Amino acid sequence: MNQTNPQKLTPQNQKKLGILYIMLSAFFFALMSFFVRLSGDNIPVLQKSFFRNFVAFFIAWILLRKENIPFRVGKENMPYMLVRSIGGTIGILCNFYAIGHLNLADASILNKLSPFFAVIFSYFLIKEKVRPAEWLTLGVAFVGALFVIKPSFTMNSVYTLSGFVGGMMAGLAYACVRKLGMGGVKEPVTVMFFSGFSCLVTLPFLLFGFVPMTARELICLLLAGCSAAGGQITITAAYTKAPAREISVYDYSQILFTSTLGFFFFGQIPDLLSIIGYVTIIGAAVFKWQYSMRNE
Repeated sequence: MNQTNPQKLTPQNQKKLGILYIMLSAFFFALMSFFVRLSGDNIPVLQKSFFRNFVAFFIAWILLRKENIPFRVGKENMPYMLVRSIGGTIGILCNFYAIGHLNLADASILNKLSPFFAVIFSYFLIKEKVRPAEWLTLGVAFVGALFVIKPSFTMNSVYTLSGFVGGMMAGLAYACVRKLGMGGVKEPVTVMFFSGFSCLVTLPFLLFGFVPMTARELICLLLAGCSAAGGQITITAAYTKAPAREISVYDYSQILFTSTLGFFFFGQIPDLLSIIGYVTIIGAAVFKWQYSMRNE
């Protein structure tokens, strides 16, 4: 078997490279949230989503052409591709809605419930075994989410529930991505299909409800799209260098990045209950990571 230079790296160096890539991904996705928030409240969520996916579509297309990958899904994979695209589209819309109304850190931590939901959906879709201790971490993570959501009869609960649903739909999408990968579908194909699907879904709303944008708003949305594409590319690279069980916990560095951007650019300071929620969710993720490492 021919090996490329990256494959000649030692397992330890592969892991270090995987950690670097996944932290770069976390930074890119934090930038995406930042630029979406910076674009302001004048632009509808559907319009923001269209531009985010429009940029990602063409970047995925360029990767397909560059690597000479055929655009092939397969009849047996199409149901999972459709579920991935529907779940991902709903997830993005809910996440963008949350970003527009919550602290960036709150929106980010709710979106980072996706790995826990991915475990649940993988249990049903892929029949992956879930150990009792892992079910426990899921429960702890959801308790942490309640501290961030702070259920009440106010609009803030609507915003936080939107972020929660966004994380849940992202988890469904990730489980389908794993299933598609097991079925031989290349990641750029999945990204391109999903991005094109999302653009088609949001296009009618864009045509009939288009809000004229200033140059600043357009630049922010284009930068959000570029950041999202950068995040998708680097997280894909990360998981080709090392197993998810070894590096996925580093994805939570996104909370640090979004908190820093939110504080310095928007003056956002999470309240005590939200901080308790962050610690609970990240603590559950760290425990799950350590447990997986010990029991592999």
